Amino acid sequence: MVDFTVFKGSKGGKIVKSHTKRELGHDEVLIKVTHSGVCGTDQHYKEADMVLGHEGAGVVEEVGSAVKTFKKGDSAGWGYQHSSCGHCKQCLTGHETLCPERAMYGSSDLDQGSFGSHAIWKADYIFKIPDSIPREYAAPLMCGGATVFNVLRSFGAKPTDRIGIIGVGGLGHLAIQFAAKMGSEVVVFSTTDSKKEEAAKLGATEFVATKGVSELQVSGKIDHLLVTTSQQPDWKQFLPIMAPGGAIYPLTVSNDDLSIPYMPIIVGELKIQGSLVAARQVHRDMLAFAAHHQIKPIIEQFPMTCEGIEESMQKLDDGKMRYRAVLIAQ
Repeated sequence: MVDFTVFKGSKGGKIVKSHTKRELGHDEVLIKVTHSGVCGTDQHYKEADMVLGHEGAGVVEEVGSAVKTFKKGDSAGWGYQHSSCGHCKQCLTGHETLCPERAMYGSSDLDQGSFGSHAIWKADYIFKIPDSIPREYAAPLMCGGATVFNVLRSFGAKPTDRIGIIGVGGLGHLAIQFAAKMGSEVVVFSTTDSKKEEAAKLGATEFVATKGVSELQVSGKIDHLLVTTSQQPDWKQFLPIMAPGGAIYPLTVSNDDLSIPYMPIIVGELKIQGSLVAARQVHRDMLAFAAHHQIKPIIEQFPMTCEGIEESMQKLDDGKMRYRAVLIAQ
């Protein structure tokens, strides 16, 4: 039996330090958490009685008797999905994120997460972190990186396509890097010019400020548009710049209805494509691609304490994070 420290949400949003006890199963791995990303999704659960965090990175301390893929001392991480049935159509075709029996953050394993000293997960759902990626940078890739990479990898984006990215934040600044390294022209849309220089350094080939502009001026139509802002954009601005047959990907979590003009979708044969998180092989590809191209999130570090977690979440809530918070085990 393993006893470890965890940090939970609570009514009112106060972070509570607690403990979890778990046995290591034959197909599981015990990870000592060294770093955790703080994701916008964690904000949605901070008032729930559950352990928070799903961007975990750490060191393998022990493996179950049947585990052959990891050994003690390995650098490993995990993301949003914990398990799936392994035998349905979705699982057998590499779409286990859509498995009817999927176990996901926020709806299963509520007694553990990446905000804690340790975690125990099925070996098949954790990932080896390449040696060239320090764990403080690997942690935000486990959800943020995987989320944007999945769009670019799984829905037909080509190097010859023009990729539009709305927002230079936690997801957006990673999407710019991935899309640029894939060889695409990257058009970044932000409210003001304040992040223009930074976007260019990350790989943007074009930058458009949207505030107070009725008609967006771009050098060419957008084939794939990734929406990474917390609020929905003004669709009347963006639909006219979409290429025929183009696709729009709403990536941030919202409980609001998607409200979008109807006719432009029809006459332009546009697609609105949902995208959850990366399936495991896509996740592995993301880590290999990030290692090869040295793609790293821009991070701010906080101690993994109740106070540190609350401070990071407040800064994220205020929209002042640049650009991913990472908690450091104390």
